[in-house]
Amino acid sequence: MSPLLVIDIAHPPRNPDHVEDELLDALRKVQNSSKYRVLKIIHGYGSRGSGGSTRTTVRNWLFRRSGLLGVIEGEQFAVLDQETRRMLDETGLRTDPDLGKENGGITIVWVK
Repeated sequence: MSPLLVIDIAHPPRNPDHVEDELLDALRKVQNSSKYRVLKIIHGYGSRGSGGSTRTTVRNWLFRRSGLLGVIEGEQFAVLDQETRRMLDETGLRTDPDLGKENGGITIVWVK
């Protein structure tokens, strides 16, 4: 049983207020679950190649909660990253198709 809950808020694109509502719902689901410990947010990177508004909304929303969560940006999600290794070891998550891919279109949230 995987400790990972995946949400895709990039498809179709959403209003920032709806993005924050979905993030809060997903975070509560993980926090109140005995199964989930990690939330993988697919927010996309933006069509202009410089990071999209949904990605910015997600990362700003998570930054405001950073004291409660472990946040690993997709660009850093790799076995050589210390926070990623700690999260993998402590949650039992062993594989993920984005691990080591430097994917700027995702963010990993570890509910400690």
